[in-house]
Amino acid sequence: MAKLNFSCNISWLFRESEFTERFQLAADHGFKAVELGWPYSVKIEKLVAAKESAGVELILMNTGSIQSLGSAAVPGSEEDFKQELDLAIQYAKALKCKRIHIMAGQLPDDCTKYIDEDHKAQYYPEYTKTFIANLQYASEKLMAEGMTGLIEPINCRKDVPRYFLTTHEQACSILDQVGRPNIKYQLDFYHLQLMEGNLTANLKRLLPRIGHIQISQVPSRAEPSSPGEINYDYIFNLLESLCYRDWIGCEYAPSKNTDNSLKWFKEYLEAADHDMVLHNRH
Repeated sequence: MAKLNFSCNISWLFRESEFTERFQLAADHGFKAVELGWPYSVKIEKLVAAKESAGVELILMNTGSIQSLGSAAVPGSEEDFKQELDLAIQYAKALKCKRIHIMAGQLPDDCTKYIDEDHKAQYYPEYTKTFIANLQYASEKLMAEGMTGLIEPINCRKDVPRYFLTTHEQACSILDQVGRPNIKYQLDFYHLQLMEGNLTANLKRLLPRIGHIQISQVPSRAEPSSPGEINYDYIFNLLESLCYRDWIGCEYAPSKNTDNSLKWFKEYLEAADHDMVLHNRH
């Protein structure tokens, strides 16, 4: 079975170093690709130079900001969303990045989805309508650039109580209504486990829709080899058996430091090299 392709999320890893230095650090540790959250505080020219010097691909970035978590589903924020999308496309074109995570945004301050179902029911239909329209708009803009838009359910039980998009059923329903081939599902095992679990069946069900995967342990959000609820040796074998060929983003907070947290990755690369040698001998 073909081995998996991992990308390094430099917004989470190598935070011991300055941001543009992390491209080279990722390459030095064996990564062929990096991803990041919001690069917009750094000039495009600096990012391009760092990426090209390191010789890595940039495969993903987000719309919006870490404060807002986007605005694609927020009624009345359509112009804000268009500006966020234009900025993301500008950066992505310069950096030759083909995937943009279109962040939905959050419900109003007085709405906590799992506590106040009345508020959820009040806001949900209009947010859904706005999200679908904005994703269809984004699809056309991204199609012209040869790019893919991604939507990602984020857990509201631990990290972002008011995030609009939280379950795979909600995401799949929205994708069905958007109906565009370049708007896909971003599966983060951390969020899926916290919200729904049933990882094997859900992965198999979602696989045709998936445009990107991210990993971290539950509940710590640390490296996949750290103690927790998810058996990543099993998950990796499952992804290999399902012939998943796209990128898997390492979006986690190292439990100690980045170097220590990447022992699992080094071991994976060494095992892959060993298997390749054996395959070539036969």
